[in-house]
Amino acid sequence: MPKPSHRHKKRFGQHFLHDDNIIRKLLRAIRPQPGQSFLEIGPGQGALTLPLLEQCRELTAIELDRDLIESLQRRAETVGRLHLINADILQVDFSTLELPTPWRVVGNLPYNISTPLMFHLLQWADRIEDMHFMLQKEVAERIIAVPGSKHYGRLSVMMQYHCGTEYLFDVPPGCFTPPPKVDSAIIRLRPHEQPPFPVAELERLAGIVQSAFGQRRKTIANSLRDWIDRDTLQSLGIDPKARAENLSPGDYSRICNATETDS
Repeated sequence: MPKPSHRHKKRFGQHFLHDDNIIRKLLRAIRPQPGQSFLEIGPGQGALTLPLLEQCRELTAIELDRDLIESLQRRAETVGRLHLINADILQVDFSTLELPTPWRVVGNLPYNISTPLMFHLLQWADRIEDMHFMLQKEVAERIIAVPGSKHYGRLSVMMQYHCGTEYLFDVPPGCFTPPPKVDSAIIRLRPHEQPPFPVAELERLAGIVQSAFGQRRKTIANSLRDWIDRDTLQSLGIDPKARAENLSPGDYSRICNATETDS
């Protein structure tokens, strides 16, 4: 089936995937099955949508660009049941979707909103089985980074608190139209049924992590002095002279729980 012509819109961060090998590789990673509840973010011209729909038979997709809706809906008619929603994904209240749980989420995420979009989705993590996302490679590396590595930071800690993370494979710029100026990558996120290191107040954890990495050249005792004292850090088995990148997600969770106890 020929792909429709459509001038990409820079304001939407559009880079349309066109490489059939990458699409097949992604489908093998996802392993869609009929009856599973799929949600695609940003279907674009349908390069992944239609092959995915062919395998899962029914799919809900959210697309911001209204100019893409009619063509994609028409092309999907002979493939399966495509439920297209024209909306800004960051404004969607997923609790209103008539979509059976658990959801399997896929998407080629616009680089300019990928991080807030993932955190927006995590509000409904208890309804999600897994997520397969195409991201800027640098963002993917930050998500899966381990303590002490150059990519490890706030995004690593917060995403790993919520999900198991897996880096799957790279996607070169030439696989898109127009080609982006950066490399991309596919990652898999699986929300934890229960966080390995649960905290009672997520906003407090986010504040602590932001304070630590916002002053990452300082020791943890100094960057978190408004949250916790040196003696309490030592009682938790955390070196007060360590820096933000040396602490694991579990360390940050223990600090959070200690400050909740003290408050």
